[in-house]
Amino acid sequence: MDQLQKDFDSLLAKTPLSDDLDRRTFLKTALGTGFAAAALPVMAQTMIKTDSDGLTAGAVTIEVKGQTIPVYRAQPQGKTNLPVVLVVSEIFGVHEHIADVARRFAKQGYLALAPDLFVRQGDPAKYPSIAELLKEVVAKVPDEQVMGDLDACVVWAAKNGGNTDKLGITGFCWGGRLVWLYAAHNPQVKAGVAWYGRLVGDKTALTPANPVDIAATLKTPVLGLYGGKDNGIPQESIEKMKEALAKGSSQSEFVVYPNSGHAFHADYRPSYVEADAKDGWRRCLAWFKAHGVD
Repeated sequence: MDQLQKDFDSLLAKTPLSDDLDRRTFLKTALGTGFAAAALPVMAQTMIKTDSDGLTAGAVTIEVKGQTIPVYRAQPQGKTNLPVVLVVSEIFGVHEHIADVARRFAKQGYLALAPDLFVRQGDPAKYPSIAELLKEVVAKVPDEQVMGDLDACVVWAAKNGGNTDKLGITGFCWGGRLVWLYAAHNPQVKAGVAWYGRLVGDKTALTPANPVDIAATLKTPVLGLYGGKDNGIPQESIEKMKEALAKGSSQSEFVVYPNSGHAFHADYRPSYVEADAKDGWRRCLAWFKAHGVD
């Protein structure tokens, strides 16, 4: 915890606070709301910071069946008819890295929405270990609930400057799995980009299907960005997914980075691989553009 506090202090020192952003709010926004503080170190020295100049960025709320869902929204200021991209977080929720990804999309002309999909089950920041976080929060989130929350984000986007005829979705780790599932769920989605999301695994009442199960009927093109050294997602599972996709018509593709493991895009973690993260980002934008999400 001593090193973690040093990381907090280092990041705080590099970030000027406005009158309406105190230390507590900053920590919640930058490293909280979904950041499992004791579980992973923050690498403040490599953390990418995208400014909000020219953007409208910050929290909005969406109502879903009586539940208020916090959503981080970023979009070009004063513009409408914007292509829409949903940004689905890792198990750590909508912390500053995910918000930064949303701002990166906004700088490219998108309305980006990153919803807090764990709000009903709990705050990931309160759990001192990944094992506890997975058991107490993540494992209790139904896929059906996630689909409904993302559907609500799409409806909100259409009423707030977004053109949902140009709808894309991207996600990381836990969110990467959901990219595949939401692309199958919502025919409005024009394209998806899944960053190292699980493809196979056990099924439960709350998670009744995996990406491999929907691959043959998937119509939306999804780009899968995966690490060749990812011990949690072996190459065998990618091959199974490719075989299942070959039975359908989605024209999905995979890029496997041989020198990367899991979470190579996460610039706040030791797993970050700059070259592959940048290449993946370039491919992500190109994929959306090629499939009408621009």
